[in-house]
Amino acid sequence: MTIPPRTDWPNGARVSPIRRLRRLRPRARPRYQGPSFNRIVPNLLTLLGLCAGLTAMRFGLETRFGAAAVAICVAGAIDGLDGRIARLLKATSRFGAEFDSLADFLCFGVAPAFTLYLWSLQRAGAFGYTPCLLFAVCMALRLARFNASLDGAPKPAYAYNFFTGVPAPAGAGLALFPLFVGLEAKSLGWIWLLSIVQYPLFPAFVLTGTALLLVSTLPVWSFKNFKIPAEYVLPLLLGTGIFAAVLVADPWAALAAGGLIYLGMLPFSVRSFRRLRREAEGPHPDAGEADALHG
Repeated sequence: MTIPPRTDWPNGARVSPIRRLRRLRPRARPRYQGPSFNRIVPNLLTLLGLCAGLTAMRFGLETRFGAAAVAICVAGAIDGLDGRIARLLKATSRFGAEFDSLADFLCFGVAPAFTLYLWSLQRAGAFGYTPCLLFAVCMALRLARFNASLDGAPKPAYAYNFFTGVPAPAGAGLALFPLFVGLEAKSLGWIWLLSIVQYPLFPAFVLTGTALLLVSTLPVWSFKNFKIPAEYVLPLLLGTGIFAAVLVADPWAALAAGGLIYLGMLPFSVRSFRRLRREAEGPHPDAGEADALHG
């Protein structure tokens, strides 16, 4: 007895039940090659910071200098997060380091100088452009030195808690000090103070001084592995809370005060570095012999 061919079989051929089950089995999803999303998150943050720096330049062209200052501060906050998130997610890479440096140059080397030039320095003509150029060049040199140190010889353990020179975000904040004071004076109606800080000589002096701090060899606290003594934890928390409250209530005064506080910390940072270096190096091997001879 012959079985008539079924129309649902291809070409009238008979298909075994096993092959029929294989056709009903769901197909496996293709596996794509590439990095996981966690490894892209830090680069996405860096990209957002870059966009914030570009937006600050646009606000400056539109004479919205308060919004420009806020955009640069947002870029600084993002720059403080992307590296820590990359280390937390174990997503550090050479590409991320280079991308971060390029974004830092625009956000903290070009955008602050460009904003100050539009706000004040353009009144001085070509002489007003010189401090902006100097600041951008010193920022590029500072970032290039930092990138070169990544492939250099390992540093002593105590040196990893310090930057060489003022870091890029802090340099941008110091450079914008005249703008912060000017915005605060404008909000209070202190025209006399606004005229002083907006006079091209003052922003030029601040930009030049900050540029020298960027390329200096001053050891500056990095706060990455900074240890706080137990008796100072509560005052630090209270001080941070007070500063946050002032930042919300009067942001320009808080940012200007933050720049002055940071400058005041530099001598203590140098003293801390020298103390740690003396402790790490220990007494000189010939110091005992010299003391014995003089005794």
